[in-house]
Amino acid sequence: MAKSTFFISLNLTFLFFSLVTASYYQSISPTLLGFREERLTHLHFYFHDVVTGPNPSMVIVAEPNGKAKNSLPFGTVVAMDDPLTVGPERDSKVIGKAQGIYTSISQEDMGLMMVMTLAFSEGEFNGSTLSVLGRNMIMRYPVREMAIVGGTGAFRFARGYTEGKFHSVDFTTGDATVEYDIFVYHY
Repeated sequence: MAKSTFFISLNLTFLFFSLVTASYYQSISPTLLGFREERLTHLHFYFHDVVTGPNPSMVIVAEPNGKAKNSLPFGTVVAMDDPLTVGPERDSKVIGKAQGIYTSISQEDMGLMMVMTLAFSEGEFNGSTLSVLGRNMIMRYPVREMAIVGGTGAFRFARGYTEGKFHSVDFTTGDATVEYDIFVYHY
C-alpha cells in the first residue's frame, strides 16, 4: 500500500511539474486565428535585375580582393531591389519588388545563394510578402528551384517553391529578366 501511494504521489508530482513547465505554449487550431482551409496558389511574373543605367536595381556591397570586371566571383555579395512585373518588358505593370541579397557561392560555376523577400504591391496580395531562400545555379540549370520558407499577410504560414528561368540576359552588362513561377500553400 505504501509502495502504491508513493508511485501515485510521484506520478502526480511529475504531472504537476509537466503542466507548470509547459505553460508557455499551447496547441491551437488555425481557425482560432481566423484561417480557413489551406489553398495552393500559382503566381507568375517577371523579375528584372538591372545592373546598367542611371538607376540600377542591384549593387555590389562586398567583393573579394582582385574582383574581375563584369563578373560575380566567389564571395561577392549583392543587395537588390528588383521590380516584379506582369510581363517581361521593363515597362510592364509593376506588381511588387524582390528585395534582399544574393551571394556568389561557387568556385567552379556561377552559383548564387538567394535570400529575398517578394513584396507584392498590387491586387489580391497587395501588402503581402513571400520569403525565398535557396541555391540558384544560374548557368548549370535552365530552370532553377528555390524554397518558399514563409510569408506575411495573405501568405502567413506559406510554404512552397519557386521556379526561375532566364527570359533574357545580357552577359556583357549583367542585366537580366527572369521568369518566375511560384507554387505556394497558404491560408
